[in-house]
Amino acid sequence: MTARVSIQTEDFDLGAELDALRQGDKRVGAVCSFVGTVRDRNDGLSVSSMELEHYPGMTEKSIEAMIDEACARFDIFAARVVHRVGLLQPLDQVVMVAVTSAHRGESFQACEFLMDYLKTQAPFWKKEQTPEGARWVDARVSDDAALAKWGISAGNA
Repeated sequence: MTARVSIQTEDFDLGAELDALRQGDKRVGAVCSFVGTVRDRNDGLSVSSMELEHYPGMTEKSIEAMIDEACARFDIFAARVVHRVGLLQPLDQVVMVAVTSAHRGESFQACEFLMDYLKTQAPFWKKEQTPEGARWVDARVSDDAALAKWGISAGNA
């Protein structure tokens, strides 16, 4: 069985990840995935690169707990999160969340839940290079609001 969480510097192949997640499971009627990429602009400034840092061990454990919560909330079969770290350029893939279930509704909800949780609770630190120099990226109020719709506040997650 493929690991549920991978933190890596190298890129990932979405098709291969989805194939591995399904692994011939005949119960699967739905596969939902989300892929986040590096944008070339943020908060009105151009972004030439983004560097992601994490706390090895703690980050994986935190994301595993997120997947456990998604499994408890939604009727899903499997979930996989791949998150890249290191120096990334615009257009590079950063994160993938994928979920399998019998029906699309559960997969869509679990995928969105995991992404909302990742944006606010996973221990990653992002630094962007802009024309004004390097800057650390904080969580957005909109990210906290997205998490709140699941009954979780950013302070108690």
